[in-house]
Amino acid sequence: MPLSREISTFVEDILGSFGSVSIKPMFGGGGVYHDGVMFGLIADDVLYLKADDKTSPDFEQEGSTPFISASKNGKQANMPYWQVPERLYEDVDELAKWATKAYSVAKATKKRK
Repeated sequence: MPLSREISTFVEDILGSFGSVSIKPMFGGGGVYHDGVMFGLIADDVLYLKADDKTSPDFEQEGSTPFISASKNGKQANMPYWQVPERLYEDVDELAKWATKAYSVAKATKKRK
């Protein structure tokens, strides 16, 4: 499903407490960027945030699942992005805290490369 303008606008709005974000189309979804760093993604109108070994347990505890990418040959791979817990859509200040952690993870990952 291609990235809709409605979901892009929605994500930009709910992340307003975090800071300015841009959504760039990619692979039928979108990358969520802040200051040139991709810290989230949108796939099938679902928002995912980047996580690492320290932050992924927070997502697991909320019952979230990782983004799974399927390749052309049918192999699946878990990506380091986790579905945003539903409750955070109603609490944008708390969502901003989660986005800040995801952004920190993404910046640290980018520096290592």
